[in-house]
Amino acid sequence: MEPQTTKRRKLDTTAEMPQASDDSNPSVPMGAAATQNPSGTAATMKSHKTSSAAAPFTGDAYNSSLFKLQVEEMLVEVKPNYAKRLGLVGNVLRKLKTLIEAIPDREEMPFHDATKVLLKTHRVMVPFPEPRPDKSTAYKLAYAKPSNVNVVGSYPLKTMEKADSTMVIDMVVTIPASILQEKDYLNYRYFYKRAYYLACIAAGLQNEEEEPFDLSMENLHGNDLQPVLVVKPGKNGEPTEFSKSRCEIRIIPACPKGFFADSKLHPTKNSIRPKAGPTGETVAPAPTPFYNATLQVECNHEAYLKLLHQTVKSSEGFVDACVLGRIWLRQRGFGSSVSDGGFGNFEWAALTALLLQGGGPKGRKALSPGYNSYQLFKGMVQYLATSNMVATPTLIQAGDPPIPKSHLPTFYDGPRGHNVLFKMSASSYDMLRQEAQVSLDMLNDEVFDQFEATFILKKDNPLQQFDSVIKIDGSSATGTVSPQDRRSNNWLLSSKIFNVLKEALGDRVKLIHVKFDDHSRWKTKSSPPSPSPHIQVGLVFDPEHIHRAVDHGPAAEDKKAAETFRNFWGNKSELRRFKDGSILESLVWTKTPNASIFEQIIAYILNRHIGLNPNRDLSIVGDSFDALLPDSVSDTAAFTSLKESFKTLEQSIRDLEQLPLQLKQLSPIGAQLRSSFINAPDYGPRNPLRYPAEVLIAFEGSGRWPDDVVAIQRTKVAFLIKIGELLELTSQRYKAKLGLEHHDEPLLNYPFLDITEPSGAVFRLRIHNDREQTLLENQVKSKSSDAHSAIAALAQYKYMFLQLPLHTQSVATHCTRFPLLSPTMRLVKKWFSAHMLSTHFREELIELLVIRTFLQPYPWRAPSSSMTGFLRTLQFIARWDWRNTPLIVDFGGIMTSKEISAINVRLEAWREVDPGMNRVVLFAATNHDVSGTTFTDGMPSKVVASRMTALARSACKLLKEEGLQLDPKTLFVPSLGDYDFVIYLSPKFAGSRRGKRDAKTAKFKNLDIQTEEDLLYVGYEPARLYVEELRALYTTTMVLFHDESSSNVIAGIWSPQTATRAFKVNMPYATKALGGSEETAGQVAIDKDAIMSEMARLGGDMVFKIELRR
Repeated sequence: MEPQTTKRRKLDTTAEMPQASDDSNPSVPMGAAATQNPSGTAATMKSHKTSSAAAPFTGDAYNSSLFKLQVEEMLVEVKPNYAKRLGLVGNVLRKLKTLIEAIPDREEMPFHDATKVLLKTHRVMVPFPEPRPDKSTAYKLAYAKPSNVNVVGSYPLKTMEKADSTMVIDMVVTIPASILQEKDYLNYRYFYKRAYYLACIAAGLQNEEEEPFDLSMENLHGNDLQPVLVVKPGKNGEPTEFSKSRCEIRIIPACPKGFFADSKLHPTKNSIRPKAGPTGETVAPAPTPFYNATLQVECNHEAYLKLLHQTVKSSEGFVDACVLGRIWLRQRGFGSSVSDGGFGNFEWAALTALLLQGGGPKGRKALSPGYNSYQLFKGMVQYLATSNMVATPTLIQAGDPPIPKSHLPTFYDGPRGHNVLFKMSASSYDMLRQEAQVSLDMLNDEVFDQFEATFILKKDNPLQQFDSVIKIDGSSATGTVSPQDRRSNNWLLSSKIFNVLKEALGDRVKLIHVKFDDHSRWKTKSSPPSPSPHIQVGLVFDPEHIHRAVDHGPAAEDKKAAETFRNFWGNKSELRRFKDGSILESLVWTKTPNASIFEQIIAYILNRHIGLNPNRDLSIVGDSFDALLPDSVSDTAAFTSLKESFKTLEQSIRDLEQLPLQLKQLSPIGAQLRSSFINAPDYGPRNPLRYPAEVLIAFEGSGRWPDDVVAIQRTKVAFLIKIGELLELTSQRYKAKLGLEHHDEPLLNYPFLDITEPSGAVFRLRIHNDREQTLLENQVKSKSSDAHSAIAALAQYKYMFLQLPLHTQSVATHCTRFPLLSPTMRLVKKWFSAHMLSTHFREELIELLVIRTFLQPYPWRAPSSSMTGFLRTLQFIARWDWRNTPLIVDFGGIMTSKEISAINVRLEAWREVDPGMNRVVLFAATNHDVSGTTFTDGMPSKVVASRMTALARSACKLLKEEGLQLDPKTLFVPSLGDYDFVIYLSPKFAGSRRGKRDAKTAKFKNLDIQTEEDLLYVGYEPARLYVEELRALYTTTMVLFHDESSSNVIAGIWSPQTATRAFKVNMPYATKALGGSEETAGQVAIDKDAIMSEMARLGGDMVFKIELRR
């Protein structure tokens, strides 16, 4: 969909808004914020001498001028007013700097004494990382005035964005070299001294009286080696400059640049000396890359300060590219925190700056300084998508250092001796690459506008993002002993879970994303809290393999591989011989009513390798949506059986030799024959298919057809009678019955033929004669008295005989291409029905809404579960501005931007002709039908369309609020409180329950024979007929809602036209006079009681009771 005009869009922040900090972004001196004025918008780009052709990642220009305008407008809109909102905090920062520099020095004291004094005198607990120093520690702790205090990150660089939450400003306090020692990089010594230094600052600030502060601590980016002090406005007293700014300040202790030699902190070096074993033997030291990289972060604030400032000066688009990257990362749930993937605003800015210096082939620049902000952004996305920094580490001006082999990504900044991606896990890196590839595909889309999908939509809700989510309580996990490198226990457990699941699931899944929570704060008088043991695993299925019953392992001859396979799978592995003679280690899975194959694999393998109890420690979210369907989502046998019956019928009709004309083709048009009907076909010899599967039959052209539409309908009757007689005569399989429709509309199709098989399959045949279209078009042009009827008949003809066959063929084809399309369409139809909207929408329109989710899935890939397909479709409906934006579905992927523009122009024309949207409310076009009105002409009304949007928004709101605790059934519960009256039907007449025969009545299969009585209920829908009659009688009086699939409720609201008014003759509804005051003299009101009584009389035994609410 491509809007025609630019309009302000609010970024979708439906999930909890992350704090707008730049994490550990490099710093600048405190005065730099006032003098810096970067201008990097695309509109103000100046030409550079450096040719962009020299850069391998060519950030192409905008695909359209509209996209360019949207990006520029968004950049203006998301940037905060620094003078208004953040100007007040400048004084606070200067005051805070003065207070810190005024904290008195503390002489060297032994560890135990120093911590005891702080706790006793100031009630400040030193946040030592684990393992805490023991009492025998020989070296001492001291505090001295910091050598430097700098504001860092987004605030001085002006790369912040507006956010509803508190903005975070980082302040780096450099520890003086005088209280550090050269060997402090070993065995946590620096980090112990850093923790004590931070506690001394907290003690010095907590008693400030002029402007009291609220002090707490947290781990920087979830790394418990780096606790920081969080300063917020005090809650007592009058509002201050600090409180008005809605900011908080993080104080980050840092190490002087170059204090520790880079050679000591190389990724291959060990900085945590192993202790001797229990028998006195020494353990070989292993590299500690994470610990070393954390130390490099401590030392490199000044170095990255210079890097970013030089980049700002050399590349005018850099600052805005960082803002675009910031938005992109936030909308996808990425952040610098370990639990958020370890790739946030700083990592984006640092990589962009470094790729402007190198990273390309033969050491050339990967990005050109001449790029504007969008080109830099797209170049970065392209680099992340196409570079595999696990298999081939990226080295920037690093020569050829020995990079250790690892399953983790490496982007090594040579001049600063630092792996910028050291906080990333294998799981988060896979996720980042996939997100970048999807975004790159979006940005390369030259047909549809993908601006919203790229920047506006927030897509990190796990139930929309993943096909299944596993909630794990890791408190009882085993086998996750911490290695020498300093990772958290949660990180180690998450890494093991990822490796085990990746091996176990293989090609059953396309993505495994493991996430844990490391966001916690604590008061300065308390110790750091224990991390939460809860871990969340998101999985994206491969629909082709997820339900596979047999897994093939290595051949028996490969002893080593076979032994590895058996060790991994244990008793589940067995040796099997296959038809081709091969003997393989194999796994055989059997689906059970209580657990799918996928769930069985998860439960077994996590119990075997990590000791998790499936009943106690695991909770799997996702399959509950499948259970909402009347039949199993994975069982397509019923639809397949009906299609096979159709093929048999088609061949039987083709074999008829006495037909007056040669058969041209049979075209299925029923929802059952395109696998999109809510209920899978359920039929048997004594229980015929209740809703006949609709089919069109066409014959070769002939001049013997009448030249009158009404006469053609009568000729069709004769044809269908002949077909029925020949089928019954030539085969005992079929029973044929002629039916008639549209008795009061002679220009519409009149006859149909129901053909029933002994199996219970029922097909409804209608004849397609293309001569009708010409005759109807001529009648429309003649402007006769029947022209209006001809217009309606022509629209109905195009709908049934031209568009439905194409639509059915396309949907059926895509159900084969996307295995989850069928259950998703059924779920969405069930949602429309549950909220009593289905009778106001053609089901083909609902199918188009779902198909769009699969064909234009951005910002995701095509759904691979019914849950993600359903929830993403609801999100689209909730956000769809149907007043100004058409629904466009390109089945073949062949539409051009010119055709898309023409569709938009056609919608604008409709809105000009019909500004009140009395005829066409929704506009839905496909590559088969660019008119946009085939499935929406006359329905739904504006009231119903608004109801659809409101219900979808409510569902999305509930999804946001409940998260993984969401009960899917609550999305399908209708609210009757919004309606003015409710009619309750007798259960035996309601929905699909009517006419169903108990299967137990057929005790003997040879007696299970079809009778005429069994066929009485085919196509019998008394509730639908009752609703249609009420609508015809009370068109201007009320709007009725009904779930024709299963509900026994008809709900209604009164039309605004029924308000109290002066009496006049021929009013379209029953009225009653208002007596009493002079104001109501001559006024009449709708007689609701009389109308309810008349409706009850029309319904007869069908109506159980009526509630008139208002």
